[in-house]
Amino acid sequence: MSVTRRYKDAWEGFWRQAPGEEGAVIWDAAPALTAGRHLELFEPHLTAPGLPLVDLGCGNGTQTLFLAGRYARVVGVDVAAAAIEHARRRDGRAGAAARFRVLDAVDPAAVRELHAELGDANVYMRGVLHQTDPQDRQALATAIATLVGERGRAFVVELAEAAGTALRGLARSPAGPPPKLEPVLRHGIAPATVVDADVPEYFRTAGLDVLASGRMPLTTTEHTPDGTPIDLPSLWLVTARAA
Repeated sequence: MSVTRRYKDAWEGFWRQAPGEEGAVIWDAAPALTAGRHLELFEPHLTAPGLPLVDLGCGNGTQTLFLAGRYARVVGVDVAAAAIEHARRRDGRAGAAARFRVLDAVDPAAVRELHAELGDANVYMRGVLHQTDPQDRQALATAIATLVGERGRAFVVELAEAAGTALRGLARSPAGPPPKLEPVLRHGIAPATVVDADVPEYFRTAGLDVLASGRMPLTTTEHTPDGTPIDLPSLWLVTARAA
């Protein structure tokens, strides 16, 4: 099994047209406001911080390059080759330790191959499940279970249901959707469509325990017409192989 053709084509189209500069994409917020805050929640649960770290759904690599400054080996993976091209250009400029590759995370054989290469890994995933087609969500959680193996931990943060309500309100604005939200919608990407209660269940079904969970605002790079920054409600959890 692999991701649906529609889903992959949507992301390829989005990233081919996305500007290259930092902050031009709606979720490309500064790491100090995103991954940096997430690590404060994640790191207390890491029993093997020396494991490789996989940034699953890395996009243009902004968070991956930040993580590469904290961990010895970081690998950013994304289903869209166009996203990886953006990330590799940044990696070259920054000279960071991160490495990037295309990965279809709902292809079990591809995920097993990555695990065979890296061994058990810690995983960081920000906002991927809620943008995935419904038939792919359980496979995505299972992929994380494969990557963490016996020793790894995963940090997952996803837009909450309330974020979907907020985004749909912005999309229906008389002035039209905000400029950074518009290309997301134009490419057929429907964010925040996962029911909150389903998120931990995907991981439990995959054989993972939820060690910690909570809610927090997720920073975007977009603003309302009056200049107010748009922060969206999100939920987070830390998972590990079930005891």
